[in-house]
Amino acid sequence: MKISNRVKQIQPSATLALSAKAKEMSAAGIDVINLGIGEPDFNTPQQIKQAAIAAIEAGKSDFYTPATGIPALKQAICDRIAADYQVTYQPSEVAVTVGGKFSLYVLAQTLLDEGDEVLIPLPYWVSYGEQVKLAGGVPVFVQPEDGRKVGVAALEKARTARTRILIINSPQNPSGLIYTKDELQAIGEWAVAHEVILITDDMYGKLVYNGNHFTSLIELGQSIREQTILVSGLSKAYAMTGWRIGYTVAPKEVIKKMGTVIGHATSNLAAVSQYAALAALTGDQSVVEQMRLAFEKRLNTVYPLLTAIPGIKLTDKPEGAFYLFPDVAEAVKMTGFATTEDFVNALLEEAHVAVVVGSAFGMPTHVRLSYATDLADLKEAMHRIKKFIEKHM
Repeated sequence: MKISNRVKQIQPSATLALSAKAKEMSAAGIDVINLGIGEPDFNTPQQIKQAAIAAIEAGKSDFYTPATGIPALKQAICDRIAADYQVTYQPSEVAVTVGGKFSLYVLAQTLLDEGDEVLIPLPYWVSYGEQVKLAGGVPVFVQPEDGRKVGVAALEKARTARTRILIINSPQNPSGLIYTKDELQAIGEWAVAHEVILITDDMYGKLVYNGNHFTSLIELGQSIREQTILVSGLSKAYAMTGWRIGYTVAPKEVIKKMGTVIGHATSNLAAVSQYAALAALTGDQSVVEQMRLAFEKRLNTVYPLLTAIPGIKLTDKPEGAFYLFPDVAEAVKMTGFATTEDFVNALLEEAHVAVVVGSAFGMPTHVRLSYATDLADLKEAMHRIKKFIEKHM
């Protein structure tokens, strides 16, 4: 059976593939510590689950909803943004989607024509480039000047007459680094000057640690805000990955066209998830802080353990999200493996620790480890990685 050329050029999600393999080994009775998946290990807070149950029992979840979400949820998103960032939006500027990933996919379908270019800073989340290609666009990966974050000079060097969009992710998956207010201000002003649409992926905006501060592009004045589309969701901060709740905040005309795409693709986000999201956004926000503090403690515990392992280099301590993204080139060389992929595969097969190879994020000498798991497993994983490297040295 013939497969389309469009799909042939798309690479599978490395994070999902790695997690599937780890879960398969676990199901076979192998004691695998999975640091590969970007998913909180916390259960969804009880108050949110109870609201979903109440919606089911009241019959609210039995029918289709508007393609871009129920009005109450769209208003709650506006209210939460106003409370968090002191920026006002209207429900007509909001689309609720099946996860933040689908928000990004629908935006690509809505905004891109064949050959349009999208600037994507390295390191990048695995799906950005593939979604651009599925829409007929061209991903242009931008190397940071300092190896950490891109600035205006690198963006200007990458810009062409076909440049249409820049995607900014902060706190960044996979590095955990945060773009400062001044860095974002400069990027925003550059985008306005060159009429480049900004998509800000703020999925990890509530997960910031050790006194660091998160700024969203939407906070940086009217001209930048008018050039910016916000994508976020409830998966990470509210421990709701399975509920698949994402949203986009954009000009009305963009939301309207997104609604057309959503209507033909999924019809709507599952109604019960929408009522759960409504409870999450309007309920007690202390549950978010409790989980944030737990992630912060894990980061502060595991960072020195990881950086003490021979051959592991991680100069910048992550500031947000829940990932570590060390350079393991020296460890790969010390252990005699030909590639980072070989190193990662052997680590899983022999030490039973799953991490994601950095090539999935555009940086092949790195690996990504998630610390969204309990401290005991994190400590054991560091012990296993250290022993694995020492064994092969």
